[in-house]
Amino acid sequence: WYQRRVREAVVSTQSTGSSGINAEYGIIEDIGKLVKNTLIKFYQSVKIKPERIIFYRDGLSEGQYHHVMMYEVSEIKKACASLEVGYNPPITYVVCQKRHHTRLYCANPRDAQDRSGNVPAGTVVDRDITSPVNFDFYLNSHQGIQGTNKPAKYTVLVDENKMPADMLYTMTYHLCHVYARCTRSVSVPAPVYYARLATERAREHLGKFVFDDSDGASSTVSGGAGRGRGGPNIEEVLRAISPHDNTKNKMYWV
Repeated sequence: WYQRRVREAVVSTQSTGSSGINAEYGIIEDIGKLVKNTLIKFYQSVKIKPERIIFYRDGLSEGQYHHVMMYEVSEIKKACASLEVGYNPPITYVVCQKRHHTRLYCANPRDAQDRSGNVPAGTVVDRDITSPVNFDFYLNSHQGIQGTNKPAKYTVLVDENKMPADMLYTMTYHLCHVYARCTRSVSVPAPVYYARLATERAREHLGKFVFDDSDGASSTVSGGAGRGRGGPNIEEVLRAISPHDNTKNKMYWV
């Protein structure tokens, strides 16, 4: 299933000065445009359209789940429909979290993989400490190097692909083994790490600009195409974070 590897990063801007539900719930306002551009690049690379979309979403708290999922899944579907009439691939929308206080330990200390008592890499917990309503699970995908591991928590908000639970666990675990910067498995799927790296690279590209509300690559001027309060023109920002033509099809963010 991973024979066709197309790794593309699309970076956009988002105003921190906006008001309303998007700012309150951390919604990606341009998610439709980003997904459309990614689907186009995928087709240009392999000459086929994705039959399914598995979307790992980072940076959300439980109170944001419903509003973000309703908006972003709708925008993803609109992006697919805009490419071809009737194109509606099933979507699986999974939230990945590391900001929690859950730790896993072996009931029998002899089963631990190290002196810290960490559970073996690949351990999944999907009952007892998970939600009785939502489809969520904990996956400890990496080996502990020092101290106690923090497993990632995954919450499946939409599953139009109707993936069996074991298949989703296995796919997520396998994606933790293809991170280019490490020869070991990592704590979250590689696409989540790559999205963070692409954002950090965009943040560096914005170093020459001065913003009133600075929050990395997600902080841009408010006020449309004009200049914000002490900020640069929005076109200048977009030009700064856009990769050079020679690196557009490469993993430049790594």
